[in-house]
Amino acid sequence: MDGWPVANSSFRTRGFDFTGSMRELGEDMIARVPALRHIDLPVVGLSVAQTRKPVRHGLWASLTPLRFSGGAEVETRRGRPYTCQAVCDRSGRRLLYIMTFYLPRFVDLSQREKLATFIHELWHISPECNGDIRRHDGRCYAHTGSQEAYDAQVELLVDAWLQASPPDHLYEFLQHDFSTLCRIHGGVRGSRFPRPKIIPWTAPAGH
Repeated sequence: MDGWPVANSSFRTRGFDFTGSMRELGEDMIARVPALRHIDLPVVGLSVAQTRKPVRHGLWASLTPLRFSGGAEVETRRGRPYTCQAVCDRSGRRLLYIMTFYLPRFVDLSQREKLATFIHELWHISPECNGDIRRHDGRCYAHTGSQEAYDAQVELLVDAWLQASPPDHLYEFLQHDFSTLCRIHGGVRGSRFPRPKIIPWTAPAGH
């Protein structure tokens, strides 16, 4: 596994475990909402990135697929084969996705916006959970050709989860903004994954 990026740093060394809490929340969402049960969350690396300015506009979260269309590990571009640099978690498991939350921007959203943003990114995961994104018909295959339609689907999923009576303690932390979390817990910490690169692919010896 030499040269493979792994989660090896934290946003803080102490304080509230943001990515750990989001993982627990995600596992509960997947268990309670049938439309999300295709997701194998252990192959999704949850990561944080620090925003440069404390402003609302900009990315709140993003999903990075680590394979190509259909889950392919190799894709030909301009006549040359390429692959995505492999990323592993601390246990050595190879990941298929990295979901990044941009702090403090994400944490400063309303609770409902945070829930919707999280499910928005989860819904991008392919129904096969194979490292590719969910692809819709049309040119804008990531958002069905209509951002409004995609967002409406996400809101339905948020409502489905809330109506399934999840335990309050799983998402109480989403009531707080970043400064409040820091004041209560003495800081906010979370895993970070390096951004993988698309690199030339060389066939293994004997192939």
